[in-house]
Formats: sequence, structure tokens, C-alpha cells
Amino acid sequence: MILREFRIYFSTELSSIYPKTEIDTFFFLLIEEYLDLNRIDTVLNPDFKIGEEKLSLLKSALVRLKQEIPIQYIIGKTEFFGYPFLVDGNTLIPRPETEELVEWIIKEISNLKSLGATKLSILDIGTGTGCIPISLAKNILNATISAIDVSAATLKIAKQNAVLNSVDINFIETDILKIASLNKLTQSQNILFDVIVSNPPYVRELEKVEIQNNVLENEPHLALFVSDENPLIFYDKIADLAKKHLSENGILFFEINQYLGKETITMLKQKGFQNIELRKDLFKNDRMIKAVLK
Repeated sequence: MILREFRIYFSTELSSIYPKTEIDTFFFLLIEEYLDLNRIDTVLNPDFKIGEEKLSLLKSALVRLKQEIPIQYIIGKTEFFGYPFLVDGNTLIPRPETEELVEWIIKEISNLKSLGATKLSILDIGTGTGCIPISLAKNILNATISAIDVSAATLKIAKQNAVLNSVDINFIETDILKIASLNKLTQSQNILFDVIVSNPPYVRELEKVEIQNNVLENEPHLALFVSDENPLIFYDKIADLAKKHLSENGILFFEINQYLGKETITMLKQKGFQNIELRKDLFKNDRMIKAVLK
């Protein structure tokens, strides 16, 4: 089969499931991954003959797309903040909204450094692919960065991503809901961080009806959902840990449930955090919070 014929076949097979723009995106990602061809090659070389082995790979990917498996899981990688990241079924696929959070943190840390801070200590809780700490490490010099996750399988991917992006991250496996302090994790009597960041599970069970099927059926529920009865369980716990382990004027950053901004702010105020700022994401949803421990 030649490239032009496969593109027509590919689009026809997916047309009842995805919009054309998304189908085109899938097609270009797959021909780059399996054929080492780029978008312009489809114009300059439409009669490129696809070998049987490569065609089998492309058709297998097509079958999985028809099952609404995310393209990132099919090719095993994605891009975040301009850097490559491996993904699999044990990791959430990094989102554009989280890139906005990383950008905000980098700007705030630049302000800290302008005030005289030289070497900073940063902790990411619930790291997943490691996209947050790795992106911070690529953009912040002289920072010591640690990252926690409850899943050994997830941390395996995060460690591979750190190697892939040539950064040094201290990864720690633990369930933060079951610990009272971070000291034992770092073998320190009184470990302090200048910045703590977390994008923990925050989607309530009642919100499952809003989740796209490809996410609901494929991405790890452990990293997505919390109970309707206690949706701030992770935020409450992380805020308590932050009170113990943030340095003076240390900053806590959260990615949050868009429907629970006010509740999250109230909780942080009750715990004594100040200068609390809520920001919207590119979709105009309440998505990020910054709080300072004075």
C-alpha cells in the first residue's frame, strides 16, 4: 500500500469516532514514528510504498485508535513543556494545563532568585511521569529537586524520563496519606523545601460523566479520582506536610479541581497560608493555586 492510499483508508476508518483535525494529528504522529516521514513528505512523496512490516504496525495502531486508546499510549511517548516523556498505562498523560503551572513556578522561582536565593530545594508530590520536576530541573539552575509517588511502576517511568532528559531527580516511593512527616524519606532531621508542588488526584466520582471515554477507560484511576465525600483529601494532607516542611516564605503550588477553587482556598487559609492566588488555565477554568507560608 502506498502512503496516499493508507491515509484515505486511515481517515475513513476513524471518521465516525474522531474529528478530522484529530485524525490528521494521529496520522502524522504515526507516520513519523513508524515511517520516519514528516508532514511535508505526504505532499512531496504521496506514492511512498509502505513495507509490509511497517504497514502491520500502522494497522495495529489504527485498531487501537478505534478502541479509543490514547495515541500517546500507542506510541509510548508524548511531549511536555518542549521535552520528550515516555508514558504507559501506569502514568497519566501530561496535560497542557500542567505546563501552565510549570511556567508559573519558573517565574516565581526567578523572583526568589532575584531576591537573593541561590540554591533552592523543590518537592513534587504525586509526580506521575515526572513531567513537573523534570521540566523544572531543565529550567532552574542549582536546584535540588525531589519527587514522590505512591506507585513503583509509575516511578520506573519517571526515572526513565529523568535519564532521557539528562536531569537528576531524587525519586521517593511512598503513600503521603500514610505519613506524618517527610523527614524519614530524606534521612534528615528537619528537611525544608523552598517550593512544594502537587498535581494530585482531584476528579470526583460524580464528575466521571464529564470525562472522555479514552481517558476513563485507559488512564490510571488511582491518579485521577477521589471520593465525592472527601475530594480535598490530598490537598489537606499535602498542606499539612507543607506547614512542617516549607522554609520561611516557602511557596505551595497546586493544580486543582476547577469546581473546588473556593473550597481549596478556604482550607489553605484555615491552615495559615497567606498571599493565596487562584489562576485560570487556558480554557478559562480555575486550575492553579499559589500559597505562601509566612
